[in-house]
Amino acid sequence: MFNFLRCSLFFILTNITYTQTQVLDASWKEITHLKDSSWFATIEAKAVAGNVLLFQRDIGGWPKNIQMHKPFSEGKKRELNELKSIPRGCTIDNGATTQEMIFLSKMYQQTKNGQYRTAFLKGLDYLLDAQYENGGWPQFYPLRKGYYTHITYNDDAMVNVLRILKDIAGSKRFVHLDIPVEKVKKARLAFEKGIDCILKTQYVQNGKLTVWCAQHDENTLLPAKARSYELPSLSGSESAKIVLLLLSVENPSDEVVAAIESAVKWFKETKIEGLREERVYNDNGKLIKKIMVPDAGAKPLWARFMELEDNRPFFCDRDGIKKESIEEIGEERRNGYKWYTDEPLEVLVKYPKWKAKIMGKAKTKGDIDIYNMVVAKDGTGDFTSIQEAINSAKGFPDRRVTIKIKNGIYKEKVEVYEWNTHMSIIGEDKDKTIITYDDYFERLNLGRNSTFHTPTFLVQGNDFYAENLTFQNTAGQKGQAVALAVNADRVLIENCKIKGNQDTLYTTGEGFRQYYKDCYIEGTTDFIFGQATALFQNSVIHSKSDSFITAASTSKNMEFGYVFKGCKLTGTPGLGKVYLGRPWRTYAKTVFINCFMGDHIIPEGWDNWSNEKAMGETFYAEYNCSGPGFQPGKRVGWSYQIKKSEAKKYTVGNILGNQKKEGKPWYLNFRK
Repeated sequence: MFNFLRCSLFFILTNITYTQTQVLDASWKEITHLKDSSWFATIEAKAVAGNVLLFQRDIGGWPKNIQMHKPFSEGKKRELNELKSIPRGCTIDNGATTQEMIFLSKMYQQTKNGQYRTAFLKGLDYLLDAQYENGGWPQFYPLRKGYYTHITYNDDAMVNVLRILKDIAGSKRFVHLDIPVEKVKKARLAFEKGIDCILKTQYVQNGKLTVWCAQHDENTLLPAKARSYELPSLSGSESAKIVLLLLSVENPSDEVVAAIESAVKWFKETKIEGLREERVYNDNGKLIKKIMVPDAGAKPLWARFMELEDNRPFFCDRDGIKKESIEEIGEERRNGYKWYTDEPLEVLVKYPKWKAKIMGKAKTKGDIDIYNMVVAKDGTGDFTSIQEAINSAKGFPDRRVTIKIKNGIYKEKVEVYEWNTHMSIIGEDKDKTIITYDDYFERLNLGRNSTFHTPTFLVQGNDFYAENLTFQNTAGQKGQAVALAVNADRVLIENCKIKGNQDTLYTTGEGFRQYYKDCYIEGTTDFIFGQATALFQNSVIHSKSDSFITAASTSKNMEFGYVFKGCKLTGTPGLGKVYLGRPWRTYAKTVFINCFMGDHIIPEGWDNWSNEKAMGETFYAEYNCSGPGFQPGKRVGWSYQIKKSEAKKYTVGNILGNQKKEGKPWYLNFRK
């Protein structure tokens, strides 16, 4: 029994020691924000608190970049005691002073040791004394010559101070410290002055409010230079934390509201899309290279420095000379500095809820109009995901459901289900509203039918309408990879881009009618394929390699398969062996009418896909086409050049059917 108890006790003590060691292995910042409140009552925490008290100067502040939780020698401790009366080095930079105050607050809450409360209050006095009359804070106090006297937003220094003052003045976060009333009043006044300083330093560009620089001159309040590579500019990083602070202000004034609205507008206008930071490490885990690579699915970024005049990103080495790209500066600065940030994304996500609260009409899911929804990547709509909006729509609705998509890159697989009938999905701009994914046959590896699982966007609900969108599959040259698959009847895709490589657009469903109008469709092999009756009108059909444009699988009893009217067939320069089509199934029908064909179209025009029977059963035809690729005299003998009288039957109504709804043909009834 004794041995069992001894082993159990050993296990418990070992486990506690291991857990505490894990805590002490964290950074000082992580420890100050530790959520496990019980740890602050441990022997280890008290030892760390002893270091914190030792580093605090008599003036109340702390130096920066000290890992307070690491052990110090007795000699170092004696040295620190001798430095107590010397205020040099006290700062709010890199979280100094504010982090130590947060730590001491937690220590006092758990131990009620008066030393910690006293030290916290001294820290508060330091922050109050360091504030300029204009409401800003310098990086160092007492003042240190150079750029250190500037009002410092850099690395969120002033925001960190204001958050503590705000909590002292108006929340329960520090109530356990029983802060004297007069100090609470001073904290409230200092916070209000700080907000006023923020409003006064917001940069005006061509008469419009924008955001902030990392530091502002303490006299003129204008953007100011710090280190040689930190020139006056607009900051995507520091400005985000400033706006998040403003969003937390209770009962904001009109000036605060205007500041937020202007900054959010600026963030939306200056976001950088399609770019991702890639890091390379050596065998020892050291960062040796930082490059920016194109990535259509990457989340938006903002530059650390942007021109005051026109918001253009710039980069700078220690020579102080502006460069246009990160690749133009030396590795030391390129790898050792954060040149891009995604922090404004948090602002854009939180802004709609704040806006709704300010307007007095905060939305809940129950408030959303299931017939009219907005999707916005930046959080300014009802949803940030297209699929989430579709999932919220009424099934088999009694009237049309319209989902508007704001500009952005939406990396998601989307499915419009069979029950999502009468749905319209309308983008803001076809070049800027992009739905993308990168599945391909071999990645999914689901057997011989894997192709049909690859679509980025799949439509199965009848009476579907899409406009002003880009559907793309970015898998690259990796085999079958569908961008858009439509397995539905009465579908109109208008003014859209459909981009991919092999098998870009899958149009299917026996007897289903689909209309692709004013679109751009690109690919390599069989990039328009399927069973549906589909009309392509006034569209650009772009081949990216020598291969086949269409692979129709029209059913035997269908009068029309694929019909291209007034389209322009283009190709990547250098191509010369692109076929108009080949039969995926024996009775394929494909007709080109009044189309321009580039010189990439092979004179023979058509291929039988090694199917001798198809040569007698397919219907491949052209009428009144033009361009260097239209060579009717050299076409394969089993294709047709139809007459004008025969071409007359290829009207929109005949091809798509004249079924009327509300007095109009179905393809004219999507938009009122």
